[in-house]
Amino acid sequence: MLTDALLIALLAGLAGVDLFNGLTHFHRPVVMGPLVGLILGDVTTGLLVGGTLELVWMGMVPLAGAQPPNVVIGGVVGTAFAILTKADPKVAIGVAVPFAIAVQGCITLLFTAFSPMMHRCDRMVQELNWRGVERVNYLGISILFVFYFVVAFLPIYFGADAASAMVQKAPTWLLDGLAVAGGMMPAIGFSLLMKVMMKKTYVAYFILGFISVTFLKLPILAVALGALAIALIDFFNSQRADADVTRKPVQPEDAEDGI
Repeated sequence: MLTDALLIALLAGLAGVDLFNGLTHFHRPVVMGPLVGLILGDVTTGLLVGGTLELVWMGMVPLAGAQPPNVVIGGVVGTAFAILTKADPKVAIGVAVPFAIAVQGCITLLFTAFSPMMHRCDRMVQELNWRGVERVNYLGISILFVFYFVVAFLPIYFGADAASAMVQKAPTWLLDGLAVAGGMMPAIGFSLLMKVMMKKTYVAYFILGFISVTFLKLPILAVALGALAIALIDFFNSQRADADVTRKPVQPEDAEDGI
């Protein structure tokens, strides 16, 4: 178990760095879930839990000081607990969200502690001390890595057995409640995403997707491919329009003298 916990903690550390210093989306639950499952020997459950958690965090994006519940720890801990305790994926979501909210506050405090370094970096820039600015950036990355490593390692290594025993002894009504709450979380994720994206120009696409799923009974893959085709058509049309505007000759204006 120690080796598994260390590997998962290493994975969480890299994902935490990617969340703020790379953004390759390696940190997303749909990617982390199967990787955690691979370490623990259950890729299927890892993919299932990771995909479900991805729906929860789909509309939550950290912007500057505004931090949502932490996607990395929520995804890693939720997936690990689901596999280790053999619990229903919906119950795992109920376990993941409290951890994610706790780390949300910790990240805010950590970034507050980082803020004085900005003034120091300003002085370094005035002194043309580029190496100093570079060292400060690497220091911040290292602190983030250690933070995520420790926060992921502790609950998985020390809490897995306790969590498993707790799930086995928990009353049915509590597990059912967690499952219901977990089942509601993807809907909340979708609603947050729609709140950001829903504009008048996108309503037609929403209606088209609704008809495809509800009335035509198309599978998700077919709907996704159709959306990809629409996105490509829109992209190439906009590129062509920009090129036409660039090539359009500018008509010289006639200079006139007043009245």
